[in-house]
Amino acid sequence: MEKLMKPAEYAKELGISRQAVYAKIKRGILTAKSVEGKLYIMVDSMDQTQKKSTQETSIKPKATATPKKPNPASTAEAKDYKVLLAAKDETISVLKSTVKDLKKSNKQISTTLKGEIDLLKEAFYEMRTLYMHQLEQKKPQEAIEVISEEESVEIVEERWIGVKKFFKQLGIKKEKQQGKIVKMFNKAYKKGDDRLIKKNGKLKLNANKKYKDLLP
Repeated sequence: MEKLMKPAEYAKELGISRQAVYAKIKRGILTAKSVEGKLYIMVDSMDQTQKKSTQETSIKPKATATPKKPNPASTAEAKDYKVLLAAKDETISVLKSTVKDLKKSNKQISTTLKGEIDLLKEAFYEMRTLYMHQLEQKKPQEAIEVISEEESVEIVEERWIGVKKFFKQLGIKKEKQQGKIVKMFNKAYKKGDDRLIKKNGKLKLNANKKYKDLLP
């Protein structure tokens, strides 16, 4: 007949830890089932009776010095201890693997963080360079002097003409009159009259000026 026992009760009865019980369930040594969301171990009641009687008999003093027979309970306990040790070894192996994975993950995280920090530094330097460039471009421009119409000076282009053209413009055709005027022009030129210049030995007059004072 089968009996349902809680893992804690089963462990207490056998004198082992609950971890060992769960290890047995995992390895298929013990049969367990879930009842109303709780885990129970299926134990044969006959086996439990035999275990109890065996344990009680082993405690009583022996009347005769007969050779000891192997105790099934001790054999079962030895097996349980072996299973427990195996479960502990497996747990240690799993823990070592977990620690190794954690170290690997931490290394990857550190590498990623370092890369992100380097990217942030590069972005900061680029922004700083752009900012300095913009500041240089925003320097105050040189003031441009604006001259009003009243202050502006009208510049008249000087146009120089020959004596013949001058006579033609005034309608002076007589040679004597022309000769007198040329003499007066030469005197004025020698005195430094800026209305008159000489180019290539020929007398030139500024067409923008007036010469009434030099005409007879």
